[in-house]
Amino acid sequence: MLKGAIFDVDGTLLDSMSLWAGMGESYLRSLGYLPKENLTETFKGFSLYQSACYYREHYGVPLSVEEIIAGVNARVEQQYREVVQAKPGLKDFLSRLQEKGLRMCIATATDRYLVEAALERCGLLGFFSEIFTSGEVGVGKSEPLIYRRALEHLGTAKEQTLVFEDALFAGQTAKKDGFLLCGVADRHESQAEALRQLADIYIDSYLDFSRFWKLASAL
Repeated sequence: MLKGAIFDVDGTLLDSMSLWAGMGESYLRSLGYLPKENLTETFKGFSLYQSACYYREHYGVPLSVEEIIAGVNARVEQQYREVVQAKPGLKDFLSRLQEKGLRMCIATATDRYLVEAALERCGLLGFFSEIFTSGEVGVGKSEPLIYRRALEHLGTAKEQTLVFEDALFAGQTAKKDGFLLCGVADRHESQAEALRQLADIYIDSYLDFSRFWKLASAL
């Protein structure tokens, strides 16, 4: 029986992955540097702190880590505060999970103030008892630490806790560490079929709660 849920944000709760597509390259170009690689792929699984360190170490960007993080966030802040929307059907979906007694929190690579701004505007922040970010934890989702911290907070058993992720690499991390995995469809995930095969449950949208709960109850 499910007792807890850990949600990713971008591409899972929010339709916001388009904000980050090509961000690594565009930010670097804004500083006058020419990207030597696909930074979106390189930064997959990185925290923003790790990405900032990479800019300094591999491209010689002379800014501090804090300045780089602030510069990247500044490019998306207005979108989180005013534009980005929740996935269709999400609020009702979360309400029904809450009615079922599930404890819910967030594990995200995006900085806390951006997440809080978007979720509060969308009327979703109150569903979650805590937000865990890769920046605060110190590592990205290529390692399971953020999920473990979230689990400790929830106080639920790992085998009764479902991680919601839209990205294959993050789902692989959670699944390998023994969590149950719910894959969430997002048009920006190029490996969606692999995520579907990996996940214990895969949902194409939040609009069919009955189907989801039938599958979840069988776990």
